[in-house]
Amino acid sequence: MRPVANSNELVKGAMILTMGALVTKILSAVYRVPFQNIVGDIGFYIYQQVYPFYGVVLVLSTYGFPVVISKLYTEQQASGNSGRADRLLAIALVFLGVIGFILFSFFYFGSEWIAETIGDPELSLLFKVVSIPFLVFPLTSVFRGYFQGKGNMVPTAVSQVSEQFVRVATILFLSALFVQQGYSLYFAGGGAVFGSVTGGIISIGVLSFFYLRDREENPFRHFQVKTIAADAAWVIKALVVQGFAISISGMLLILYQMADSINLYSTLLVTGMASDEAKTAKGIFDRGQPLIQLGTVVATSMSLSLVPAISGEKSRNRPAMILQKVRFALKASLIFGAAAATGLYSIIVPANIMLFENSNGSDVLGVLSAMILLASMILTITSILQGLNHTLFPATVIIAGFGLKYGLNLLLVPIEGTMGAAYATLLSMLVVLIIMVLRLRSVLSQAVLSISFMAKILVSSAVMALFLRFYLYMTDFLYVLIEPDRLAALFQSLSAVALGALVYFIILIKTKALSEQELTTLPLGSRLMQVILNKTGGNSK
Repeated sequence: MRPVANSNELVKGAMILTMGALVTKILSAVYRVPFQNIVGDIGFYIYQQVYPFYGVVLVLSTYGFPVVISKLYTEQQASGNSGRADRLLAIALVFLGVIGFILFSFFYFGSEWIAETIGDPELSLLFKVVSIPFLVFPLTSVFRGYFQGKGNMVPTAVSQVSEQFVRVATILFLSALFVQQGYSLYFAGGGAVFGSVTGGIISIGVLSFFYLRDREENPFRHFQVKTIAADAAWVIKALVVQGFAISISGMLLILYQMADSINLYSTLLVTGMASDEAKTAKGIFDRGQPLIQLGTVVATSMSLSLVPAISGEKSRNRPAMILQKVRFALKASLIFGAAAATGLYSIIVPANIMLFENSNGSDVLGVLSAMILLASMILTITSILQGLNHTLFPATVIIAGFGLKYGLNLLLVPIEGTMGAAYATLLSMLVVLIIMVLRLRSVLSQAVLSISFMAKILVSSAVMALFLRFYLYMTDFLYVLIEPDRLAALFQSLSAVALGALVYFIILIKTKALSEQELTTLPLGSRLMQVILNKTGGNSK
């Protein structure tokens, strides 16, 4: 067995893992639109009340524990201690199995209590279903950690994409079937949550296939009770400290959704809203989730590759290269985050109609669009700090941000309704971002982004916003010419996205916000620069 992959294999493996995670993220965002169209706002509320708890399982089995297990496994193999590496897998499986069983028991047997606590007793069925993936995640975590520790990222990537594809297919098929057959929206929601079970089973099947095909030796030859007991302490400590820290850092958006699941609906009821009215309001508020997830895709894809890249430069003691990578990552995150947030805010009404059939809640969704910029920056800085071996700090700050969001909901929702929840999200995220920026500046002992660069982003965003408002005003006649309104909104939104992006990047290039080298490093950057320079009569010199 080859214990350590060479550098080319590691780069190739990181790319495979990044692509797999990216496809998974996109699928996770996109399916919510047809799902909402099938079940409506109340059905969407029902599903979103439970989804964040499944999201926890997804992060634990994808980002948190596999990363730590792979790191420990690689270290043991590199030191020639294959016996200890195998024992590590056994200890991790037992320990995570205990955690999984405890969480399964909590959500299954406590489903009625949880549903009562968040104000909707009918959700108990969904919590019973969502408890099942907690029994599955220990196996997927250990399998993925094992393969990644060997430098083989293909099984992890294939299992992630297969799991998400089957899950999404189950959600859309069962929800459509149950709605068509006249079952309650809660039953349809249970069918949708069942997708987490079918996805988990497929993931285990894929990983088991790769494991049985590639395993060269008897995996039980080193599994004596005495030796396992001797190694248990250091393995469990690493899993608890590093595993949970990395997991929490990857739960930024999920924790904010969880805060809303726990107290937004119940707080709306306290303000005097009728039950169905509050469910509809929460469902409309949740329309923002797929938009925010799609908006942060660029930051997510960068963050997945940042940790190994910065860790590598740190191990080679190359501070200049670390600073270069950090600066570029933050620039790219700010550029795409600002573009997506400003663009979505500017076209939120037609986008809302295009995706969700009507413009309900557009004012709230417009405010939530700023989350894209804040979350993009937080995710990027979190990855940078992890790459610099500051893992616990971002996790601690994100947990504190969750607590702040929860408290601000209780304070602002009674005053402003779902708009108060949107303000609570932005305020708490802004606090998290400020603390993260100060910490990064302290770690690097210098500021990373210049005031002039941020001013150019601000100018580009403002010009794009003004252009888009004018463009929407000039194309409102489409709603008279085209039926239904949703088709007119489709044309208006997509054309606005294309033209707005072009205007934004023209201003960026003309103000020299990025060097030519930096621009060509961005996704489709060289092609974009060519198109813009040709259209504006410029040159590439």
